[in-house]
Amino acid sequence: MIVALKKVRFDNLEPESVKFMAREILILRRLDHPNVVKLMGLVTSRMSCSLYLVFEYMEHDLAGLAASPGLKFTEPQVKCYMKQLLSGLEHCHTRCVLHRDIKGSNLLLDNSGMLKIADFGLATIFDPNCKHSMTSRVVTLWYRPPELLLGATDYDVGVDLWSAGCILAELLAGKPIMPGRTEVEQLHRIFKLCGSPSEEYWKKSKLPHATIFKPQQPYKRCIKETFKEFPPSSLQLIETLLAIDPAERGTASAALESDFFGIEPFACEPSSLPQYPPSKEMDAKLRDEEARRLRAAGGRANAEGPKKMHTRERHRAVPAPEANAELQANLDKRRLITHANAKSKSEKFPPPHQDGALGFPLGSSHYADPAFDPPEASFSTVFPYQKGTAMTWSGPLLNPVAAGNPKRKKQIDRNARHSSKSHKGTSER
Repeated sequence: MIVALKKVRFDNLEPESVKFMAREILILRRLDHPNVVKLMGLVTSRMSCSLYLVFEYMEHDLAGLAASPGLKFTEPQVKCYMKQLLSGLEHCHTRCVLHRDIKGSNLLLDNSGMLKIADFGLATIFDPNCKHSMTSRVVTLWYRPPELLLGATDYDVGVDLWSAGCILAELLAGKPIMPGRTEVEQLHRIFKLCGSPSEEYWKKSKLPHATIFKPQQPYKRCIKETFKEFPPSSLQLIETLLAIDPAERGTASAALESDFFGIEPFACEPSSLPQYPPSKEMDAKLRDEEARRLRAAGGRANAEGPKKMHTRERHRAVPAPEANAELQANLDKRRLITHANAKSKSEKFPPPHQDGALGFPLGSSHYADPAFDPPEASFSTVFPYQKGTAMTWSGPLLNPVAAGNPKRKKQIDRNARHSSKSHKGTSER
């Protein structure tokens, strides 16, 4: 069996680093849906401060597939993908989870046509009945809603629905609809397409950056004129999902009941979708690099293909530099800026069995409490054994291999004391 490993490297002595890693695990364990990627288990290594999240392997992602030269989705195919995306979001939102980074490269596809929402590294738990402050520095720029660009810290499911609206229009257009390079440019593109907020919205929202970014002249909404070649039933759904006021975007459940899915041509079955060659965003990048190499070498035979690939390359979303600013900001406050800003990487691997790795399959019976705060979590809450019995060892998060091994535990304790001294010196500098 082939699985995908998401490598999370972090400092096991830094609570902030552990907090963000634990939050992703807890959120994944609370979700169980065919259109949400399933966390199969956890693996740690004796040799490094790394944790591997084990997922089922998916052959494609939507961004790489859409960037494939000459590929154009039909209306039934677009409906099939969007139906699965909205079904996955509906499940997340009913379980009080905001994904906060919906984009093509985080929507994975397998060869049977199933779409699964992945990468919950920026996800969070929210309480619809009790608002609390959250960071606005989330969601990749091209898919970020206007309220976040304007500094909103009190938001809900509307942020994911805006991103879903961008995905729908992108699938129909064949390219991203608002590829801004900066936050200012992104807001300008949004206002030009979706219209600028009304005076009533400016007054009631009281957004932090409203004074700075409020346009001098109001923009008129022109979605229907811009996308007049789209199927008429899709335009109404796009209008709803790309509403400037998040309260008007509705819910994922309401979107699934829209005319877009209720009239012909209907969404095709996932199993009827074509099987494509490898087409992840990474594959698209490799194609682009190969095209540039051939152009540099004067490869005339491939002149037409590389040119198209070069055009596609400009239409691939790159995460905004501040996308993981919530973790970094908290670490900066503690003046611990070494090793703490974890980067994750998904790779294709067979199930690990070397390097002294220790795995923890996750039972589906364990779900997090909505009020659960990851920093206060016990180690046993996050890592159950396969038989459902919780681990009672309460040492540093990445040291379970030391349990029952006194020599290994002494060595780890010595390393921990040395690491603590090193961090103290770094912090004081």
